[in-house]
Amino acid sequence: MAAKENALAAKADSEFTQKELERVRALHKDGLVSQEKLDAADAEALSREAALRSSEFSIEVAQYELEAANTALKYSAALDPAEHTEKVMIKSPVNGYVLKVNHESEGVVQAGETLVEIGNPKMLEVEVDVLSADAVRIRPGTHVLFQRWGGDKPLKGKVRVVEPTGFTKISALGVEEQRVLVISDIVSPPEEWRQLGDGYRVEAGFILWEAEEVLQVPSSALFRYEDGWAVFVMKNKKALLRKVSLGRRNGLNAQVVSGLTAGDTVITHPDSSIEDNTSVTPHN
Repeated sequence: MAAKENALAAKADSEFTQKELERVRALHKDGLVSQEKLDAADAEALSREAALRSSEFSIEVAQYELEAANTALKYSAALDPAEHTEKVMIKSPVNGYVLKVNHESEGVVQAGETLVEIGNPKMLEVEVDVLSADAVRIRPGTHVLFQRWGGDKPLKGKVRVVEPTGFTKISALGVEEQRVLVISDIVSPPEEWRQLGDGYRVEAGFILWEAEEVLQVPSSALFRYEDGWAVFVMKNKKALLRKVSLGRRNGLNAQVVSGLTAGDTVITHPDSSIEDNTSVTPHN
């Protein structure tokens, strides 16, 4: 059975990443690897463990489908359907909680029709629809931060699947947008997000690039100047124009390669009345 083979492969992957995590922990304890390397190994182990649980559920589902097919075959072969009016116990393919009841009263249902939706809140995945132009920069394994979910701190995640097909969605402004579903796993410890449930809202931030001790400036402080970018630095109550070279940008902040030093005070949202050497007064 393909499901069992997938489960065996997932188990092997999970055991390997657990051993790798133990090895990295030992190296980190001796100061031979960075905290970032340890975090990456920890996240990978959690992701493989989640994949193992998912494959085990797939086996249970396959067994359930086999039982359902045998039951359907038994009843379809009956000469007189009235002979089989006894109650039939329908077993759930997985352990979990009832999330939705599709049929609350008795009635005729078709083979394969959904009666109830059952899920395990401990096995949540996060679906985020992103612009197709952004989806091309996201890969399986990309780290994610889930914010504004109701907890005290962001949750860590990891992209599992970037759907190969997109769909059209109308934005709040009435503009047609091409969107792509990105499915991620939560890799933070389950006790940190046990209150999350099916259909809950989170905001996802995909980490496409990261570095330590990056000098950055708010995008609202930048403006076009000559053939590049510039900012106004406030010094001795004067606005001094500084040309800057930029690196990566995320829409809110920009990496400063040259032109500023750590601790410089910049003016955000400068208007046309501010020029080089203009007197300014800070407002808190």
